[in-house]
Amino acid sequence: MRCLVVAPQPFFTPRGTPLSVYYRTLVLSELGVKIDLVTYGEGTDPDIPNLRIFRGPRLAWLGRVKTGPSLLKLFLDVFVAARTVGRLLRNRYDFVDAHEEAVFFCRFLKPIFRFKLIYDMHSSLPQQLTNFDFTDSRIIRYIFEKLENSSINAADAVITICPDIANYATQIITDPAKHFLIENSIFEPVKLKVDDEPSEGQPSSTGTFELPTDRFCFVYAGTLETYQGIDLLVRSFANVVRQQPRAFLLVVGGTDAQVEHYRSLARAEGLEEHCHFTGTVPQRQAHQYMQSASTLLSPRTAGTNTPLKVYQQLASGIPQVATNIYSHTQVLNDDVAFLADPDPDAFGASMLAAMSDGAAKEKAENAKRLYEREYSRELYVGKLGTLLNALFSDD
Repeated sequence: MRCLVVAPQPFFTPRGTPLSVYYRTLVLSELGVKIDLVTYGEGTDPDIPNLRIFRGPRLAWLGRVKTGPSLLKLFLDVFVAARTVGRLLRNRYDFVDAHEEAVFFCRFLKPIFRFKLIYDMHSSLPQQLTNFDFTDSRIIRYIFEKLENSSINAADAVITICPDIANYATQIITDPAKHFLIENSIFEPVKLKVDDEPSEGQPSSTGTFELPTDRFCFVYAGTLETYQGIDLLVRSFANVVRQQPRAFLLVVGGTDAQVEHYRSLARAEGLEEHCHFTGTVPQRQAHQYMQSASTLLSPRTAGTNTPLKVYQQLASGIPQVATNIYSHTQVLNDDVAFLADPDPDAFGASMLAAMSDGAAKEKAENAKRLYEREYSRELYVGKLGTLLNALFSDD
């Protein structure tokens, strides 16, 4: 079986990594699918069997691709579309797996090249226009809504990655049998063809920071985008330190500018001796930090997609503290995590509870059982296999 994956993303980079595309491609390869992948010029090639990558031009002088919709992404998508047509002219594919906005042009190429189409739906694109303040135009939003609705129903299969998007798609899709909820719940180390080092313009780790063994260590690992709630985390942690001076906070990830911003906030809160910001580190190093934590954190304040880190934290056997927002509660509950309202007093109180509450170990054990029961790698592979069987059951 042969497929074309169209992923308009910087695939693969140390920051802003499109993990969902990586793991989808990895598992397709394990299921015996030969894959051609069309993507942006920015990134490093992952080491996945049966995978060939076809990139658009790098055009580094235009800057780096950021999260969310942008004029730069729209421009780069033109090259992705052109490369997609080129691949389709040269090869016959059993199916095309179109991620995000790639479905908008793949939807119209489908009847011309007669392939089966999977829409890998990681978000609602019309909602992104509003969430990232890209435009307030009702006309543009209306056009995107019509394109998205048309694409959902033109696809032979639709993958959604969390209950919120699944509920959204269910309201649109006319054939529920072709809808598959497959959470981004696997997280093993990424294998690249070259060392996973921070790319130019990104902060680099100056050696491995050693977590203090005589202190209670909270660890956050992820991007430092505004919606991740790092300002909330720093202010909450200041409340913690005032009552528990032995507490320590490690924040893993972020660009130079982001790290300096939050370091300044930490200094203003008097936390110089109580926290450390690593900047961007290789993924394997981030995993090591997480495994050394006393408690893991997810202080996100906005969004509806479940963060990938939540599944990793569930499986870790380490207690976690997360904000009590829908992004988290689609997966988490009070039996498996300390949940708190997204304000410094409440989040700080939950961090303190994780330090002293005898229920912390029980929550962590419950979380691990939940992961194994609902989100394990074996289940992920099985769901994707079920989709492929359904897609070709009539052939």
